[in-house]
Amino acid sequence: MLFSQVIGQKTVQAQLLRMVQSDRLPHALLLLGPPGSGKRTLALALAQYVLCDAPGPTDACGACRSCRSVEGMKHPDLHFSYPTAGANAISEHFLDAWRTRMAESPYFDVFDWIKTIGKESNQGNITKDECVNIVRKVSLKAFMGRRKILLMWLPEFLGKEGNRLLKLIEEPPDDTLFVLLAENPERILPTILSRCQIVRTGPIDDADVSEGLQRIKGVSPEQADTTALLADGNFYLALQLAGNQENNYADLFVEWLRACHQNSGIGWVKIAERIAEIGREPQKYLITYGLHFLREALIHSLTDQLPPRLGGQQLVTAQKLMAAGLDAERIGAMSALLTDCHYHVERNANAKVLFLNTSIRLHRIMRQPAEVWAATR
Repeated sequence: MLFSQVIGQKTVQAQLLRMVQSDRLPHALLLLGPPGSGKRTLALALAQYVLCDAPGPTDACGACRSCRSVEGMKHPDLHFSYPTAGANAISEHFLDAWRTRMAESPYFDVFDWIKTIGKESNQGNITKDECVNIVRKVSLKAFMGRRKILLMWLPEFLGKEGNRLLKLIEEPPDDTLFVLLAENPERILPTILSRCQIVRTGPIDDADVSEGLQRIKGVSPEQADTTALLADGNFYLALQLAGNQENNYADLFVEWLRACHQNSGIGWVKIAERIAEIGREPQKYLITYGLHFLREALIHSLTDQLPPRLGGQQLVTAQKLMAAGLDAERIGAMSALLTDCHYHVERNANAKVLFLNTSIRLHRIMRQPAEVWAATR
């Protein structure tokens, strides 16, 4: 992975390059950022640059033996650790699946990964055996170069087993680099955090998400821009949405809201049946768009200092709904309801019943008189 192939994160790329070139790269680096922000791609690009035989001022050469080995994730001095499932599981047991999944796309979440290795009914973790194996691997001499690198994705899954790595992270063997990729620092042992230099990666800029979708997925600029707004800096989500563009979530959600606003039981049944027919994953994306729509509608009603992140017709609908009496409390209640709906979709609830119930409750939130609404809060 070259830095030029990373989606966005130019500021972080420059920061990492300065660390390497000024010989100030710490022995333990923690890339901390939200899901889909490209931490894995940044870590791979950093590893390739560090291991490259002839690095340039802004990127690895991409042609030497080390670069080719890193790109195939078969470099003997580049090691990976990630959540697995099973009492005695270690990352090496799933290395082929890891390479295949990374070759398909380096953007995926932990649930996608656990499903890839066929362990979706198990809880992911990084085991005691994995920690012992890490100590063994980094204690070996470098094979192809002068440095060894361990990329650990989601140290949150270490739990208390992370204590086994404290001494190693604090005083690693010579020319050993630890790169940890994390999303939730509260789930990481403070003693591990204190031994790492933290570099934060924020959400990817909308323009970079759009450009990445056009380059990788070949979607149209208009479609890419709309998807980027919905993904809100999460490129993994953007890829998921771009892969399901046959479903127009924006139009369907607006139609759903309009049906809920009307006092028509037949209308609620019909829209619930339509949503039930599109399938579980599209239903999740529909709700995700709905949460985005409600948030942006509220922001637009509160200030005109920020550019609207809704399409033209969707923005008009949002303005009409706000003018019809939706306020912050009602939108908050609608968002909470949609979040609950998403939860039940993930757990295979009966779609027709779920979306009919949600439609009725959305109607009550939108149409109850102010005094009734206040009394029920």
